[in-house]
Amino acid sequence: MRMKSRFADVTIPDVSLVDYVFEQAAAFRDFPALIDGPTGRRITFGELQDLTRRVAAGLAARGFGRGDALCIFSPNLPEYGAVFFGVASLGGMNTTANPMYGAEELARQLRDSGARIVVTVPALAERALKAVELAGGGEVIVFGDSPGCTPFAALVANDGKPPEVTIDPANDIVALPYSSGTTGLPKGVMLTHRNLVANLVQCEFVDLSVPGDHTIGILPFFHIYGMVVILCAVLRKGATVVTMPQFDLEMYLRLSQQYKVVAAYLVPPIALALAKHPMVDQFDLSSLKMVNSGAAPMSGELERELDARLGVFTKQGYGMTETSPVTHFTPYDRQLYKPGSAGLTVPNTECRIQDLETGRELGPNERGELYIRGPQVMKGYLNNPVATAECLDAEGWLRTGDVAYADEDGFFYIVDRLKEFIKYKAYQVAPAELEALLLTHPKVADAAVIPVADAEAGEIPKAFVVLRAPCEAQELMEFVAGAVAPYKKVRVVEFIEKIPKSASGKILRRELIAAERAKTKT
Repeated sequence: MRMKSRFADVTIPDVSLVDYVFEQAAAFRDFPALIDGPTGRRITFGELQDLTRRVAAGLAARGFGRGDALCIFSPNLPEYGAVFFGVASLGGMNTTANPMYGAEELARQLRDSGARIVVTVPALAERALKAVELAGGGEVIVFGDSPGCTPFAALVANDGKPPEVTIDPANDIVALPYSSGTTGLPKGVMLTHRNLVANLVQCEFVDLSVPGDHTIGILPFFHIYGMVVILCAVLRKGATVVTMPQFDLEMYLRLSQQYKVVAAYLVPPIALALAKHPMVDQFDLSSLKMVNSGAAPMSGELERELDARLGVFTKQGYGMTETSPVTHFTPYDRQLYKPGSAGLTVPNTECRIQDLETGRELGPNERGELYIRGPQVMKGYLNNPVATAECLDAEGWLRTGDVAYADEDGFFYIVDRLKEFIKYKAYQVAPAELEALLLTHPKVADAAVIPVADAEAGEIPKAFVVLRAPCEAQELMEFVAGAVAPYKKVRVVEFIEKIPKSASGKILRRELIAAERAKTKT
């Protein structure tokens, strides 16, 4: 059975992302658009638009133009928005990278995306320079000053008159975040201007923000959730984004109190802290009306607990990098809310649940794999037609890799995952990447990595290792930690005699996962 949204379709304008986000900005040009949370430094909407034009002019002077990629390798700060929209206005691609990446991880993304300009902060400059060198050369631009880098001030020291560019919203890629998709190493997700504009229109009535409101930008802008739901959607409303470079509970609570935040966009670990940490009682959060969680499932129990503690409507949505990201949400309406549900399908979107074995389309309350079709679905994976064909068919249906069901009222529930990646505090960790790294250790003969449930992180990576020489678990964990971003670290190692594999040699991770779950039940 195919299920359409119970909401009426919306009209999606045929415009660029920048034109849509700033369509009404003249009406609130003197309002703050972005505030640096730690320092209070402000950029108004008028200043943001001017800085965006200067970024575009500076990049154009370097020969950067339509179809070129630029990598933003930075924590959240106000200038992030100017770079993102400056690239977008030229018809360029923003390939956003996790600031926790090591040099080789970043270099892999630079090589695949073709980005030869990296914008970063002084603390990450050395890593960025090394990555550029590994990827074959390029320029590193830094917010501030750092040896070997171009100061951001030099990039924007111009008349703010970039060349006119005609953008094809349906085909020009504006964002190129990297996702593991349903399997394997991270792949560049090609999101067009139309993809992102469509998702902003589809979710326009979800956000409560009006000019003068503030939202804490704690979700990283390199991630599709922070990029679209906060950076783009909140600015579209004329509201203010208060940026935080990293999560700190005391600062988050202080900023929420100071700016009288009404709507909070979070991930489950932060929602858990708000529900349980005693520090929360020291701050006045009475302005908060809504908490919306995403990026990973959240239990109905946690929703109710946070609601009871703060008197705030706590709900969640669902989406993927490949869907720009939102496909399901819970409106700000308690009559359209069911605890633990990912919510209702957004407008202009179809879903179907398909039997895992037969491919038969299932009805209400039957569990199977979720497929999605809508204008927010990606164009495909960059340089990877095989992976694209595996998850996106000719009719535009996207295979999510998530096991779900829908009840009789059209509320969706995500119950399991076919995807092989691990969700550590809402970050994606590809088991294949950690397995390949472990196999480079001289004492390792074979390895498999699976997710293990963890109360704080959601999931942690656990490695099953077959040794070729005596070795301690700590040695292997330190070996991995020295080569990957902190959230990718292997947290548990178990030594076994043989890794279960199919006749074709594919690791049977689900067997290891099932055995691990059985151990925790006994």
